Amino acid sequence: MWRVSEAFSRRGFLGMAGAAGVAAAVGCGADGEAAAQPKQGGRLRAVYAGGGAKEVLDPHVQSLFVDIARHKAIYEKLVELGPDLKPVPRLASKWEHDGTATTWRFSLRDASFHDGAKLVAEDVLFSLARIADPAVPERVAQSSLATLDFKRSKALGPSTVELVLTAPNAEFPALLAGIGTQIVRDGFKDPTKPLGTGAFRFASFEAGRSMVASRYDDYWDEPARIEELHILSAESEARANAVQGGQAEYANDMTATFARTAGKAVRVVAAKASTMQAFVMKVDQPPFDNLDVRLAFKLLADRQRLVDVVLAGRGEVGNDLFGKGYQYYPADLPARERDVDRAKALLTKAGLVGKEVEIFTADASAGFVEAATLFAEQVAEAGVRLKVTTGSPQTYAKDLLTKGAIGNHRSGAMPIPQYFTDRLLSHSPFNVTHWRRPAFDAEFAAARAVTSEEERSSRYGVLQKTLRDEGGILAWGLPDYLVAVSAKVQGVQAAPPNTLDQGRFDKVWLA
Repeated sequence: MWRVSEAFSRRGFLGMAGAAGVAAAVGCGADGEAAAQPKQGGRLRAVYAGGGAKEVLDPHVQSLFVDIARHKAIYEKLVELGPDLKPVPRLASKWEHDGTATTWRFSLRDASFHDGAKLVAEDVLFSLARIADPAVPERVAQSSLATLDFKRSKALGPSTVELVLTAPNAEFPALLAGIGTQIVRDGFKDPTKPLGTGAFRFASFEAGRSMVASRYDDYWDEPARIEELHILSAESEARANAVQGGQAEYANDMTATFARTAGKAVRVVAAKASTMQAFVMKVDQPPFDNLDVRLAFKLLADRQRLVDVVLAGRGEVGNDLFGKGYQYYPADLPARERDVDRAKALLTKAGLVGKEVEIFTADASAGFVEAATLFAEQVAEAGVRLKVTTGSPQTYAKDLLTKGAIGNHRSGAMPIPQYFTDRLLSHSPFNVTHWRRPAFDAEFAAARAVTSEEERSSRYGVLQKTLRDEGGILAWGLPDYLVAVSAKVQGVQAAPPNTLDQGRFDKVWLA
């Protein structure tokens, strides 16, 4: 018996308003009156943190926000994520499964590529096979699609594709919304000549500097209002200067310090508490192979102080779990309170008082070094010296997998099951805490296979409680995600990163 996804028992598309808990300074003048009606035409320049020569045009090889923005403009996915990180339709207008979540059917929209060719099921099969190709390990969604059985997957006519999994997975639509899952033309070979179904048509690209794209007039979801889009690369200070000085109309991922001093010519749009900052402890290395030590460090964190100082108050305190406000987050877990006396007793029992522990950090993300330094002061109250060692910001994400018993971690928005898959299973590619428990892996696989959303959520809640109590993630803060726009830009929504409405340049206009 085929079952339509539960996503379609609710609204399938997002309206212009954000979800609860996501606030935006959008479409309003200083006096709160509604902005003028949308206008057509003009050029918008959006500036993102750059990656230099590492920037890519291949939509299946991406990790930088600037790459993601460029690919989002030109290409599309079958599924995107809403503000609560639930899957919503894009190139797939609907989906259903066979009752076991093993075989899935996706109905495709009437959309066309920039050369006029219609989107068909073969394009989907080719794209997913390209992503999953084990010969090209840098394709970022490869692990997410590892259970696709391409021998049994097939086109059921031009506008329906049947995808068969080797194991049931009720979260499969959300996996298709992950980073690096864009749909390309059947036979796509040359990433330097992008051809997608997105709202903008490729014009030019120079790694480390810019991409230029123009409006695609035959876009299925209403053509963009702006005529030309420039996506530029620059570091934090340069992004601030560009949007303040009129060299850009949009600046992504701004700091809380900038938000405090931006001035009247710039509006800051804040997606509240939509990312995570944490300290991560490797649970298989001393001293954090001792559960008492992990708990002691969690009890030593003055989370509100970290939020006030490192985030300049632009965020909320965390509770040692990823995904607050997202689907499946166990909101009923009590907040962890600071308890220096109990922490010191645990550290004394572990023989760590008077000893030194090294924390590995880098200026790889705003606030990392400051957070590590402030946390060292807090840990010192229990008699443990936390020595701050800084590494290379360019290689920090990779280095953290093997260096340091404790370090900094930041995560953008993604579905909670995706976070598990990427970071918390024995063979996860980004398992920075070295949390490797076969029984946990098995329980997660069993939960993911449950087709009842209510039961699946309950099972995920049990796993998350285990992680909070025993795992190596000390999630101290949930920063706001900040975007700066010039006063003449309208239609920008406050949305968590990696979701549908973040960076929707087809929906903005210049007043």
